[in-house]
Amino acid sequence: MGEIGRVSVYDALGGGAVADTLLWRKCYGGVVVLIVSTVIWFLFERAGYNFLAFVANALLLVVVILFFWAKSASLLNRPLPPIPDLDISEESVLATADEMRVWVNNALSTMHEIAVDGNLRTLILVAFGLWLISYIGSLFNFLTLIYIGILLSLSVPFLYDTFQPQVDDKLLVVHKNLSTVFKKADLILQNIPMSRKKEKKIE
Repeated sequence: MGEIGRVSVYDALGGGAVADTLLWRKCYGGVVVLIVSTVIWFLFERAGYNFLAFVANALLLVVVILFFWAKSASLLNRPLPPIPDLDISEESVLATADEMRVWVNNALSTMHEIAVDGNLRTLILVAFGLWLISYIGSLFNFLTLIYIGILLSLSVPFLYDTFQPQVDDKLLVVHKNLSTVFKKADLILQNIPMSRKKEKKIE
């Protein structure tokens, strides 16, 4: 597989700060995310700290600090806390809604392929994905799954970006083999005669 047509991992991740963090191009961001997520996971999983109590106490501490900071700033003629305008723009809401619409349409399209078109490949992929999620979910609780997801997000993109040519070659072979299997399965299904009930409806 040549270099032509190969997608940049950095561009695929959207570029900017997120891509820099996931690909460890700015180690500071990756280290911060890793340390914070590890501390949170340790507090809730090992130390037995309650998530709701942690959030409430953290917000209480932040609110109290900001309140006394603002009061002391007005008395001592010091600058106010550097807090941006807490306002959600209409553009960000529309962008979020548009992104959600794309995800929902993709899910509905997948359901249509399975229920109406009878696409065996889509059915197998969806069934395998749901089974895999169910199996993994039975092994770990939700917080541990999120922590594992963060660890994978900080490792898989970086490893793929480092070994992209080798990985792409392996994925191409796997894709060809799966395509062959699905084509054979489609041919088998096409040779299965329709039930009499369906034939009557067609007539």
